[in-house]
Amino acid sequence: MTFTPLTSDFYGFAADLTDAERASLAEIRAFMEERVRPVILDHWHRDAFPTDLIPELGALGVVGGAWPETARFENSAVYRGWVALEMSRVDASVSTFIGVQNGLVAGTLGVTGSPEQRAEWLPRLADCSVVGAFGLTEPLSGSDSAQGLRTTARREGDEWVIDGAKRWIGNATQADIVMIWAKDAETGRVLGFIVPTTTPGFSATRIERKISLRMVQNADIVLDGVRVPESLRLQGANSFRDTARVLRLTRAEVAWSAVGVMMGAYEAAVRYTTERVQFGSPIAGHQLVQDLLAKSLGHITASIALCVQVSRMLDEDRQEDAHSALAKAYATSRMREVVSWCREVCGGNGIVTDYEVARFFADAEALYTYEGTAQMNSLIVGRAITGQSAFA
Repeated sequence: MTFTPLTSDFYGFAADLTDAERASLAEIRAFMEERVRPVILDHWHRDAFPTDLIPELGALGVVGGAWPETARFENSAVYRGWVALEMSRVDASVSTFIGVQNGLVAGTLGVTGSPEQRAEWLPRLADCSVVGAFGLTEPLSGSDSAQGLRTTARREGDEWVIDGAKRWIGNATQADIVMIWAKDAETGRVLGFIVPTTTPGFSATRIERKISLRMVQNADIVLDGVRVPESLRLQGANSFRDTARVLRLTRAEVAWSAVGVMMGAYEAAVRYTTERVQFGSPIAGHQLVQDLLAKSLGHITASIALCVQVSRMLDEDRQEDAHSALAKAYATSRMREVVSWCREVCGGNGIVTDYEVARFFADAEALYTYEGTAQMNSLIVGRAITGQSAFA
């Protein structure tokens, strides 16, 4: 399958990918255009995820590319960022589903799992025969998860008893396993567990009435005396530093997803403005419309450059928390501006989903907030700049 550069990749950054990486992206783009785009609007309005596409997503190879057990070919973090971009360019909800499955869940196994746990779970996550979720955020603890974690795990012989609650957990109502982060009741250390959702005492209730990422099945989770064996404790997760290692990897990919959302809104706005006729000519010929489109393309281009570099740093083992935090904060902030400008050039039609821009406009709000708010990521960068922590 031939890879065609995107017009919204104005400086041609994708040209630096390998032939195998570009061929894979061409396959992913074709799938998103042919299998996802025709159904997403209906599912978005119904708050329903297209679960029938999950096996096809597994066959596409978009999960597990970072780990030797599941990588289908040699690839870079830059390529994996482009995967997130290509998916978000069509739909941020499907991209978020994969972001949870690939970055948060497979990433947790890859970073903190024992060799036996990796061998058992990574291939099943990669082909999506097992769906996973990531349980860190709680009803009373979001940005302060490092210190505010209230879910506890108590050792009883060869088992752990977990009690607590989680909120905003993506994929949770359709998941087979959830990575649950809890404080050791005895030591206070943050530990990680692989919790099958069929375990007695585990329940997940879908969060209703969302205005953003409506297709993503976010849930409230309750853990009431949930018992898991020691074999399901993540052997490499022994403090919040280990949790943060996972989040560093996924935070950069959220930045890539934000670029995809910008591109999707921008491309829809260009289509609309070239077709919409006012005062006897397409509004794409109006100076103020061109100004907003040009500024949108500038934000897209600058954000790609930032994302490419932060992913290169990961490939070179130089990426630190502040690097991924700056990429996420910058790209999602620029995304908010771009989707607003793209909605603006569509006038009144920009607030209905028929022309696509409104869906990107709404979905952008969730990306702006999750994986650390722009303000929290700015404080992570500020700490690196000054050596002073502005939060506890």
